[in-house]
Amino acid sequence: MITLCIQYEIDHHKLADFERYARNWPEPIRRCGGELIGYFLPTKLAGSTNAALALIRFKDLTAYERYREALMNDPDAIANGKHADASGCILVENRAFLRQIPE
Repeated sequence: MITLCIQYEIDHHKLADFERYARNWPEPIRRCGGELIGYFLPTKLAGSTNAALALIRFKDLTAYERYREALMNDPDAIANGKHADASGCILVENRAFLRQIPE
């Protein structure tokens, strides 16, 4: 298993727009073959207020490649991307693959 970690730098004045964006992803991610672990938003308790992340699990890199192809053709995914672009809630997006250390 591999986990995609998407790190976002967000406009903290547009947190509601980013939250809407995050809430719209579970179904397209599942439908396209990913297993959403979750979206994580900043809090005011400690740390940065402009950092968010998403974790999505895949069986392997081939499964991720199939997911990306399906996502590019998914109407809900396309609409959600357009919402994020129009709102300007995402300033920077970085991706990394992680592997979990067995317990």
